[in-house]
Amino acid sequence: MTVSDGEKRKAIRERLNVVFQEVFDDDAIEIFDEMTAEDIDEWDSLMHITLVVAVEKEFDVRLNAAEIGKLENVGAMISLLQNR
Repeated sequence: MTVSDGEKRKAIRERLNVVFQEVFDDDAIEIFDEMTAEDIDEWDSLMHITLVVAVEKEFDVRLNAAEIGKLENVGAMISLLQNR
């Protein structure tokens, strides 16, 4: 059985949502594709680094500076992880 792109994206979103909840210590966070740092008060530059490290650990990937720089929102992060 193959996993569809939609199913893979949903699975990534679910795992990523847990990462966001843990990094920002807020179980009420529900991520969405258009979400940016503007949507979470605690999401500053230091928390961005913490978030990237947590994502790398959870998904066993290493993101380079160019990839990180292109992450305009959560949807872009999901797409990047989906293509890994």
